[in-house]
Amino acid sequence: MADCIFCKIAAKGIPAKIVREDADTVAFEDLNPQAPTHVLVIPRKHLATAGDLGPEDEALVGKLLRAGAEIATQRGIAASGWRAVLNTNRDAGQSVFHIHLHVLGGRPMGWPPG
Repeated sequence: MADCIFCKIAAKGIPAKIVREDADTVAFEDLNPQAPTHVLVIPRKHLATAGDLGPEDEALVGKLLRAGAEIATQRGIAASGWRAVLNTNRDAGQSVFHIHLHVLGGRPMGWPPG
């Protein structure tokens, strides 16, 4: 999508600190980190919200989670624990309408979130 900031990051049209990428996903540092590790994992395919996922996107969701797990391992937070968050729509805190998985860790997380 031409006006989507995350599509532009995936296409390297906007600079970002990319930490991992493959044919289907791109992961980059969050500009407003909420934890010592705060990385966003996005699909290259534009999907505005999790509600837009179709049956054909099931493998893509798995790739997002697997990328998150790889990042947690690389950052040394896999054993102590990390959180994967996918906000959907405004009331849940989604501000960029391109699905993205937040990978958060490096500090204890409270419950319930939000």
